[in-house]
Amino acid sequence: MLFVPALLSALLSVLLIVVLKPLLVRYALARPNARSSHRIPTPQGGGIAVVGASLLVTGLLIVLFSDLTGPATGSFLTAAAAGLVLAVVGATDDIRPLPTIPRLLLQIGAVTAVVLTSDVRLLPDLVPLGLERALLVFGGVWFVNLVNFMDGLDWITVAEMVPVTAFVAFCGWAGLMPLPAVYAAALCGALIGFAPFNRPVARLFLGDVGSLPIGLLVGWLLLQLAGTGALVAALLLPLYYLMDATITLLRRLARREKIWEAHRTHFYQKATDNGFSALAVSAHVFGLNLALVALATITLVWRSAIVQVAALAAGVVLVALVLRLFSRPRSKVA
Repeated sequence: MLFVPALLSALLSVLLIVVLKPLLVRYALARPNARSSHRIPTPQGGGIAVVGASLLVTGLLIVLFSDLTGPATGSFLTAAAAGLVLAVVGATDDIRPLPTIPRLLLQIGAVTAVVLTSDVRLLPDLVPLGLERALLVFGGVWFVNLVNFMDGLDWITVAEMVPVTAFVAFCGWAGLMPLPAVYAAALCGALIGFAPFNRPVARLFLGDVGSLPIGLLVGWLLLQLAGTGALVAALLLPLYYLMDATITLLRRLARREKIWEAHRTHFYQKATDNGFSALAVSAHVFGLNLALVALATITLVWRSAIVQVAALAAGVVLVALVLRLFSRPRSKVA
């Protein structure tokens, strides 16, 4: 069942990219700026194919297979609608940059809709439900933005999100979260279909039309995973993106920089400045994510508190080592 959505999404993603690419070349060129890692204008908007393929395939399977309908269906449909809203926001921003405040308000609205329709409780009952939901909205908005911030290098989003979505799909194979697992498989397949076009040196970027809704939809998947009691696994899977983006943000705040302006201070950006190729950076991220997936698997097999804490600590150490590696000149690493 999970192979089908992955394969269909991969094929549909490729087909949509081939059809849309001439239009993207004409209307959606990403020109190098202060944040860019590319040197020549490159079409963006591949996210239309990735998000569109994954949602279309999942919607088709929901219609065809009644056993996919259940408590998560309404939540998924809300997440899909909210993702489409952010795709429109991202498409508009790709063509003509939007003001920061309206863009942020639309993100808050989309994430709030997802949180309110997700019947998930992560914190003890001592914590008021309203406070928990406010924290989830804050975390969700940050996650949407950090995925957008981190999508600045060839193959890096593929290297990050393919392991994450594959793991969630595996959870469905193991009997957890049937509908989220099917969507995770579909998104994984769509990203794999996009990967050949984004291979260094990329001929196509996701664009904000892809990174914003992918951030929201993967956030929804992780929320569903955490709702099964696998909170540590849900934290481990995106830990590289979380740590790179959050540490970078805190450093910029400490330097009193305008955090909404383009920059090149993420660790993956420093890595390319320090002599790492785009392929080498993405390969390190992919390898790190395989290790994080292994740790997440351990937390599902052994549920004791000691194992959970140890796995999360091990994940933090592994990510910290990669961030340190990216911060050093390549010549000193060899």
